[in-house]
Parts: sequence; structure tokens; C-alpha cells
Amino acid sequence: MDLSTTYMGLELAHPLMGGASPLAYDLGSVKRLEDAGAAAIVMPSLFEEQILREQLATHDSIVSHDDVSAEALDYFPRNDEFKLGPDEYLEKVRSIKSCTDLPVIASLNGMSGGRWLDYAKLIEQAGADALELNIYYVAMDPEDTGTVLEDRAVEMVQTIKEATQLPIAVKLSPFYTSLVDFTSRLVEAGADALVIFNRFYQPDIDVEELEVTRVNLSSPAELLLRIRWLAILSCRVEASLAVTGGVHSEIDVVKSVMAGAHAVQMVSALLEHGPEHLLTVREDLERWLIDHDYDSLRQLQGSMSLENCPNPTAYERANYVHMLQSWKY
Repeated sequence: MDLSTTYMGLELAHPLMGGASPLAYDLGSVKRLEDAGAAAIVMPSLFEEQILREQLATHDSIVSHDDVSAEALDYFPRNDEFKLGPDEYLEKVRSIKSCTDLPVIASLNGMSGGRWLDYAKLIEQAGADALELNIYYVAMDPEDTGTVLEDRAVEMVQTIKEATQLPIAVKLSPFYTSLVDFTSRLVEAGADALVIFNRFYQPDIDVEELEVTRVNLSSPAELLLRIRWLAILSCRVEASLAVTGGVHSEIDVVKSVMAGAHAVQMVSALLEHGPEHLLTVREDLERWLIDHDYDSLRQLQGSMSLENCPNPTAYERANYVHMLQSWKY
């Protein structure tokens, strides 16, 4: 069975890859992912805050009587909150590339322009095959208008594309007023792929301990939002599409690819069941395709997108109206 796919210019044997997770911090886990047949490895993010903190610390050591930089360091998370520092991150890219033949997709996480984006070039020099720009931002300032935030993201993509030759994927949240317009602008700016969607780790409240907690792992229920937007974007933007969040089984993969995904990133299921679960899902996917008389995965790709599905209104407002009016109790 031909499971091959193309994702932002990378020719992959199949769409299943390890998404950004702690598994990529450990070379043993990376080898387990490779042995399980992962098509690629997505590294966890190097954060804007890490880079800016290091840059401010360097500046403070040079200008020792300048209190501004030392004070500014207090605004950033402590170094011990991050698994790897900026230089260690580059070394991790090199070490992963040296121990595996898989494509390595590095990741930068931030939401502002500036010199921290220079690390994209360093990541390229370290040997990464592609870069995922993770746009993770909770807008709480009234001056952060939608236009300002979207313009800033577009400029970030332009800056990285001008500095490197790497294929760029942009990992997005679903919380934009007009996602089709915004993603079209990102693609025009040079984005080669879109990753649908970033998972905001929703805070919960422990009412006894009076602490804010969070639940980390996804469930297949989260896939539904992603299926909708994969189906819409697959016929609206000229870019590769990846799905992340909620993929646990071969049926989740089938749904994602039918909606338009070219790549499928798995995280929670691999953390829960181990990297070897990827091989199980791949074998189950192949079996499903054979049982349903498909000759290749590409035959499946986009078959239930907005453009190709028998009932496109299911992805639109009409489905909302129908469901409300038809509910029986």
C-alpha cells in the first residue's frame, strides 16, 4: 500500500510523525520513534522568552552598571523552567540529526518581531530540515487588536523566509476572526505549511488547594474542530496542511486526511502508549485502506474537503441551523 505524502516539500513515506513533545528531548525516544517508523520528528519549541532573556543577560554582563537589563530579566520565566537553553537547543538539533535519518523539524515559539528571530538561521545551520513557527499568544491587552496581531505574525514569517532557505510551517490557534483570510496572508508571506491547531492548555481551578492547574493530554473529541478547518482550508490556501491535537487511532488519521491533511502529528497518544503506538496506527491505517479498496493514501487525501464532500453545507452555517432545528427531545 502506498502511504506516501508530500508535506511542505518533504517527501514522506507516510503522514504519521511525532509532534512537538518531550520525546524529542531524549535521543533514546527519538530512536524509538524512528524504529516505530515515524515519517519525521517535530522538536519542541525554543521560546522567544528564552532567547530574549539570554540576549538581555549578555547585554547586562557587558554593561554592568546598566540596571535596565537586570530588571528586565525578572519579566521572563526562570531558566530552570526550560528544558534546553538556546545554545543547548541548537546542539540538540545537531545531535538528533546525527543519530537519525528522519527529517527534523525544529520549532520557534513567539509572538513578536525582533532579533530573537535570528535563531531561525542558526537552526538552519545546525541542520534542521524545516522550521515550525508556533504562534502562541493570549491577547489580554486592549491595544492588541486583531489586525496588529495578524500583521505581526505575517512579518515574522517574512523575516524568517528572508533569512533562511528552510520550509516554514506556521502552527496556529483557531481563534482568529477570519481564519481563511489570515492563513492566505501567511501563505502569501512565504509559509509553506499550516499546522491545525495549537492546543491552548486550558487552566482549571483546584477549589480546595486554591491553585490553577491544567490537563495536558488531548482526546479524539478535539479532532472535530480541526477536521472542519482542514476541510475548509484545503481548498482555500495553496499550502501543505498538518493536523495536531486529537489524533489517537487510524480512524482519526483517515478523517484528517479525508478533510485535507498532508501530515499527521501525534503527541498525546504517544506519550500515553509509547512511541511504538505510531507503528500500530500506521499498520491499522494500511489495513483500513486495503479493506476499503484504496490503492494509495493520496486517493483518500481531500476526498471529504469542502470542495469535494457530498454535502459541503455540513462545514458551514447551514449545518448549525439544521442541527438546532432538527434536535428532538
